[in-house]
Amino acid sequence: MASMDDRLRCRRELFIGDAWETPASPGRLGVISPSTEEIVGEVPHATTADIDRALRVAPAAGQS
Repeated sequence: MASMDDRLRCRRELFIGDAWETPASPGRLGVISPSTEEIVGEVPHATTADIDRALRVAPAAGQS
């Protein structure tokens, strides 16, 4: 079983409105460690469409 760090390091989705959602774009950004300046993981590159979607559901998120 993969550790929590390994699962988050390879996450391909964005957490929007209480759920992991597929991003609008396949783009990725490297996560850089501030202490070593090495790339330690990748995250989805959120687009304006992803941000708009997150803002639409934000008022209801966490209320379920």
